[in-house]
Amino acid sequence: MARTQRHGYAHIDYKDVVLLKRHLDPHGRIRSRRVTGLTGKSQRMLARAVKNARYMGLIPYIQR
Repeated sequence: MARTQRHGYAHIDYKDVVLLKRHLDPHGRIRSRRVTGLTGKSQRMLARAVKNARYMGLIPYIQR
């Protein structure tokens, strides 16, 4: 996966569980843009990828 200039990703894949988990807090919620430093477009791609990964069962909906 290629990284773009200003803290954004060219493509975020729902199968890249390691990348997705880096952007989740300990409770399994998606971290905000202020915390992650992502662009708006990359944050939307991240949210969609996390939702797809949850639906496919690759990452849990909540963590205890």
